[in-house]
Parts: sequence; structure tokens; C-alpha cells
Amino acid sequence: MLPIVWRARARDDLAKIIMYIAEKNPPAARCLHIAIQASVLPVARHPYVFKGGRVTNTREIVVRPNDVVVYRVTASAVEVLNVLHARQKYR
Repeated sequence: MLPIVWRARARDDLAKIIMYIAEKNPPAARCLHIAIQASVLPVARHPYVFKGGRVTNTREIVVRPNDVVVYRVTASAVEVLNVLHARQKYR
């Protein structure tokens, strides 16, 4: 089993998305936050279960139709790189 490492950018992305939604609907923000965090857990055991990403050497988890978690698998960990809205471009 590989450890899951959240990169600073991914944590910041997640915080911004949750804060934006919480301004309008705090319960929905909590549910999305839980869903995003839970979506990453299976990759510790099965890092290649989700489809290859649009950027080389990345993979994508579609949490909900508009929310995507981007990660990469290294020899020692699964690194969560970004959390973004489906219409956002990679940075």
C-alpha cells in the first residue's frame, strides 16, 4: 500500500473550492469535501484504478461531474497534485 501525499497546491485548490461553495451552501461544501477526500483513498491500494490524465504521468479521479482530482504515482507514494473544476485547465 502506498501512502497518499497531498501537495500544497492540491490542498489550496481544495480549500478554495470548499470555501467558494460554503458561501452559498455550507452543507453541500461539507459533502463535497468528504467526497473528494474519500475518492482518493482507493488509490493507496490500487493506484492505477483511475484513467490516465490529460497530462503525461498523471491520473484523474472524477469525483462528481465537475470535480476532478489529479494525481501521480511514484515509486514511494501517490501524490495528489490538483483538485479542480472540470472546466479549469491544468496549471
